[in-house]
Amino acid sequence: MTEIYRTISTGRRDDVSPTKCRERRRRRIEMRRQAAVFGDPTFPSSSSRNRDRTDQEVFSNFVPLKKQARRSEIGGLPGDIGGFLSSPASSHRKSENPNRKVEETENEPMYGIVSVMGRSRKMEDTVTVKPSLSRPEINRQKPVHFFAVYDGHGGSQVSTLCSTTMHTLVKEELEQPEEEAEEGNENDDVVERKWRGVMKRSFERMDELATSTCVCGTAVSLCKCDPREAAISGSTAVTAVLTQEHIVVANTGDSRAVLCRSGMAIPLSDDHKPDRPDERARIEAAGGRVLVVDGARVEGILATSRAIGDRYLKPIVAWEPEVTFMRRETGDECLILASDGLWDVLSSQLACDIARFCLREDTPSSLDLNRTAQEDDNGGGGGSSSEQNPSRSVLAATLLTRLALGRQSSDNISVVVVDLKNSSR
Repeated sequence: MTEIYRTISTGRRDDVSPTKCRERRRRRIEMRRQAAVFGDPTFPSSSSRNRDRTDQEVFSNFVPLKKQARRSEIGGLPGDIGGFLSSPASSHRKSENPNRKVEETENEPMYGIVSVMGRSRKMEDTVTVKPSLSRPEINRQKPVHFFAVYDGHGGSQVSTLCSTTMHTLVKEELEQPEEEAEEGNENDDVVERKWRGVMKRSFERMDELATSTCVCGTAVSLCKCDPREAAISGSTAVTAVLTQEHIVVANTGDSRAVLCRSGMAIPLSDDHKPDRPDERARIEAAGGRVLVVDGARVEGILATSRAIGDRYLKPIVAWEPEVTFMRRETGDECLILASDGLWDVLSSQLACDIARFCLREDTPSSLDLNRTAQEDDNGGGGGSSSEQNPSRSVLAATLLTRLALGRQSSDNISVVVVDLKNSSR
């Protein structure tokens, strides 16, 4: 056996003692080890080292979102709450066209999005953001920006359908030709009436689609999806259209929009709860009942008195939104849209205070709530703090979400924070 080893390994008859063989083997191992450390191409490293090096190259080439980016969406959350989070695909959307010219994005507001499953068993929230949705005549051919949060119940069918369709309906309504030409300059009353009509028609069309079309795109009568799930599925909807002069909010359900103006929280929507006096009266007038089953519920089932969909509860559960038309002022700081997973545990004023803190220019740059576990393991990486941190609106949305989780919110949590100070007017 020794002779065979000597012949195969060296092919030499001299200097082939077992001691010499062991020494040469140790030298080869040492040379490979040095090659792995110093990158000598003569001795390639093992497959595991190659994988480690590839991972290092990937992370070293990653360029984090810069503060100057006009649109920012959260792509990662701290590892200490990762067990509660499950972000849908809509929260991780990349910029649709990252090579757009600077002048085309100049009018787009900065915003941050977080949408997580939290402690709920499944994800039913969806979020839609469409900067520069349209340039309608009602806004003198200037861009309008669309933001929306949809909180589904009984499944995610309707909330998903809303997230892919509502903004399209709003755009179509905005671009409809004017039936009557207004004489002279349009005052606020005329503009407000038009906006209210646009939003109500959009919600009405959305409800018709939700009750007659499955999320798969097939008519309900022809759909092969679970009919029980389609029948009980519904969604709240809070939408905000931002122009250079106005904020138009339409809300159906118990999601909420809050404007932070000079430090004060101004509600732009009123939660549609079954025990609200006017909502209770409307439900009873339609032949329904409000029963207390773990809180006030329509027929003891639904905890919101208005929603898109919910075919089996029509017309007791109404689709019609309440529309708020607000003129923008210099003291406007931010706009917060969120599902009730946030508002169940946070007041509007507290959410406003937190968002203001994150949006302040003197907020410590070390407040990096978007750092991932991998970045922590790598020592945080290099570069300046402004390059490592996401936009301040993303920090605001993330901090609000973390606080809601810390306060034991049991529902999905979706938050959109729009920085109005950095929006062109």
